Amino acid sequence: MDKPMLCIMTPYDGRPATVGNGVMVGIAAESRDQVDRIHKKALELGGSDEGPPGLRAEGGDGFYAAYFRDLDGNKLDVFSYG
Repeated sequence: MDKPMLCIMTPYDGRPATVGNGVMVGIAAESRDQVDRIHKKALELGGSDEGPPGLRAEGGDGFYAAYFRDLDGNKLDVFSYG
């Protein structure tokens, strides 16, 4: 995960791809604790929860992530491996 990555996928919710749905920025964190803290801060600042911190099966072993939307509706993901 030390290189940029681009993934093109069908939106998770099954709805049509639009700005903020089917487009997501992923932010690599150094630890699960940092994922938790970033997600919590995003919600404190007015973002909306799109998936609480936790292990995600779709990312394979050790993929820990949280999802949120910013105030403009953009979807973000903060994650760590291990």
